[in-house]
Amino acid sequence: MAGSIPASASAEPVRRPHVGPWKEAWRRFRKHRLAVVSAAVLLLLILGVLLGPLFWTLPIDEIDFAATLQGPTLAHPLGTDDLGQDLLARVLYGGRISLAVGFTAMLVAVGLGILVGSTAGMAGGRTDAGLMWLTDLFLSLPQLPLLLLIIYLFRASLTEVVGTELGVFILVVSVIGAFNWMPVARLVRAQFLSLREKEFVEAARALGASRRRLVLRHILPNALGPVIVAATIDIAAAIIAESTLSFLGLGFPPDIPTWGRLLFDAKDNLDFAPHWALAPGIAIFLTVVSINFVGDGLRDALDPRRVL
Repeated sequence: MAGSIPASASAEPVRRPHVGPWKEAWRRFRKHRLAVVSAAVLLLLILGVLLGPLFWTLPIDEIDFAATLQGPTLAHPLGTDDLGQDLLARVLYGGRISLAVGFTAMLVAVGLGILVGSTAGMAGGRTDAGLMWLTDLFLSLPQLPLLLLIIYLFRASLTEVVGTELGVFILVVSVIGAFNWMPVARLVRAQFLSLREKEFVEAARALGASRRRLVLRHILPNALGPVIVAATIDIAAAIIAESTLSFLGLGFPPDIPTWGRLLFDAKDNLDFAPHWALAPGIAIFLTVVSINFVGDGLRDALDPRRVL
């Protein structure tokens, strides 16, 4: 019919559904299969140490001299130690402490890093130079000897005030966090130096946004991608640091079976009781490797320059 509008011209344009940045990041993360598997393994480990003691109710300090250094059995799936204590119960209990140290120390390190990095990136001038000099100073310090020295000097006085377990936990978390904030500070500073010159920040500044609002609402949310990746690395580093301190005998006391402490207790019995070291060793290995692969997946998912 003359004058009629073609059907193709009258059809409405196809609208694609809006995909937010976090949904897009999740889509990209799912394409990293190794990261997805590692996230599942890490989740199982966390659920295991949190919920496992509810189902496996053997006490961690129950001594049975008739079952010393036994290998894995139905009664003791991971075997026993030199006092006949059940290793599964002790690994589950120690996992709570090791993971709590890792995540809490990560929060301390990331909090300090964001504070120092954002202050340096926004202030510039002498403040920036001074904070970066402080960051370089901490990076140049030998971490393990200082960790050992600080814990050796202050552990006794702190445990007298708040108790043994809580005192050692606070000291270990504070020391590990205080020596792992520097990479985060450098990342945040670099992000702030780049983002503060972007058009959307200039527009917010022209509309009268205060410096605090610029930082909290516009710059910091856009700088969190690399920080999240660095946070996963800090968790793994904190777990290894705690395990190292406990292995050297300067972490938690002997009656608190962290994964590092279990390795320390098992080192003299490796020839005839290797299962004693395998259980906490595999737990540390799986946790650290899973966290590292999750960090790789987050790096790919949160980097807009990568094509996935």
